[in-house]
Amino acid sequence: MTILLVDDNQVNLFVIEKILKNAGYDNCVSLASAYELFDYLQLDVQDSTGNSVDLILLDIMMPEIDGIEACKRIKKNERFKDIQIIFVTALEDKNKLAEALDIGGVDYITKPINKTELLARIRVALRLKAELDWHTQQEKKIQYELDLATHVQRSLLSPPLNENNIQIAVSYLPSSNLAGDMYYWHKINDHRYAVILLDMMGHGISAALVCMFISSVLREAVKQLIEPELVIKELNRYMTLLRNGKEDNLYYFTAIYLVMDTEQKTIEYVNAGHPSGYALIDEKTLVPLNQGSCAVGFFDEIEVKKQRIQYEHDIQIILFTDGVLEAMGPCEIESEKHLQTLTSAKWDYTQCLIDNLLPKEKQDNQPDDMCVLIIQAHA
Repeated sequence: MTILLVDDNQVNLFVIEKILKNAGYDNCVSLASAYELFDYLQLDVQDSTGNSVDLILLDIMMPEIDGIEACKRIKKNERFKDIQIIFVTALEDKNKLAEALDIGGVDYITKPINKTELLARIRVALRLKAELDWHTQQEKKIQYELDLATHVQRSLLSPPLNENNIQIAVSYLPSSNLAGDMYYWHKINDHRYAVILLDMMGHGISAALVCMFISSVLREAVKQLIEPELVIKELNRYMTLLRNGKEDNLYYFTAIYLVMDTEQKTIEYVNAGHPSGYALIDEKTLVPLNQGSCAVGFFDEIEVKKQRIQYEHDIQIILFTDGVLEAMGPCEIESEKHLQTLTSAKWDYTQCLIDNLLPKEKQDNQPDDMCVLIIQAHA
């Protein structure tokens, strides 16, 4: 812990330093100007000993750069903004003192120095600095854990698939580091592929945690059960377990899960309360993927009925989450109509998919996660 004393009057520095050292504050540094203060802070940043500055006792009336201007510059620097500054002044101008506090000072003390008052104000300022340091460390710890969780969550997402007769790609724009949208695909055999896009209730940490939970269940369900009805019912069973007997503890997600057979040229799917996907069949017929069941997790038992699509030569399937519809415009009905038009043409799966739906200026700072997934299969 270091306390800096900044005053152009050497007598004042001597008096304050003596008071502080007699009170047990041994690590005091006296500086004669704002320039010396700035130089010391820069050296402190480079100091590897961790001997950081906690408090500055700063005289207001100094030549060249006064205490108020020095405080402004310190508070603008992210590294120094938590240093506590107590102004020391002989001024009786209340407006000047108010300005000093408005620009970042935590307190002031008037000359001549009263020992008891000075030490009391220093104790308050140091307690505040200790609390700020504790919160800063906690924030760093939380940020580290969030970054780790983000890395884990992103690692669960499937990489693009590019094979001779099928391509799967995605554009994924989470609204924060941790997201509630998830996609996954699994190659069942040489000609069958399982694909799911889901959107967890909400977004942020809570949605991401539930999403990671269901992701681990999903992989086993897809590999073991495969069929759309069975997989959706199994996911619903696990989602209802999260309630733990509490009706107000409701978690749910919407999803489209499908199984594509490139040999039989069929798609079997279930839409579980999700925005309709679109299948462009043989580049001429657009079919909505909008049937199957309610959202997953609402009820202990849900009725699930798969749908079947047949194609002859090729098929393009576009799936998306509701964040895309919301970003396209305030009216989701109009956005849906516009999206139907956009998905009626063949897309280039190698390009950024979301560019087909949203201009660049609408892709940033959206309140909800956005995901667009494309599947193209051909003979």
